Amino acid sequence: MAGVIRTGASGTRFRHRRFTPMSEINVTPLVDVMLVLLIIFMITAPLLQVGVPVDLPKTSAQQVGGKDEPLVVTVNAKDEIFLGETKHETEELREKLKAVYAEKPDQRVFIRGDKSINYGRMMEVMGVVIDSGFRQLGLLGEQAQPPAGKPAGAAPAPRPAPAPTTPTPRR
Repeated sequence: MAGVIRTGASGTRFRHRRFTPMSEINVTPLVDVMLVLLIIFMITAPLLQVGVPVDLPKTSAQQVGGKDEPLVVTVNAKDEIFLGETKHETEELREKLKAVYAEKPDQRVFIRGDKSINYGRMMEVMGVVIDSGFRQLGLLGEQAQPPAGKPAGAAPAPRPAPAPTTPTPRR
């Protein structure tokens, strides 16, 4: 506590101390960084919802919005059926969907199918979903890329009308 006491021009006393290093860690910046990281992970985690890898067919249809999280039924290239990320056989899927329908009859169901899957197989899975009671059913596809130079969602350019032809007289 060695210090110098001086009297200023206004008559007040100032005490000057020597600098002594603080041996404690300042936790405030650590907490700030951790909160920022927590917020980043909370925002990005739902966006990283992966699911079953499927090669979806391309489509130019617009996305359908909704308020609630839909059920997703996936048929992959190996002809396996998944509800969310859980693999099920056809009859197991039917029972699970009936149980979900009993709890929430207005639930939306989306079907994702690999583009190499047989059309008949996709219709069979759609039949299982419809037989379970669901009426809000949709098919998912991958958004097609617009041709170079055209903005997404632009209407196709109209074709020019063919030039009128005049009949040539016969001789």
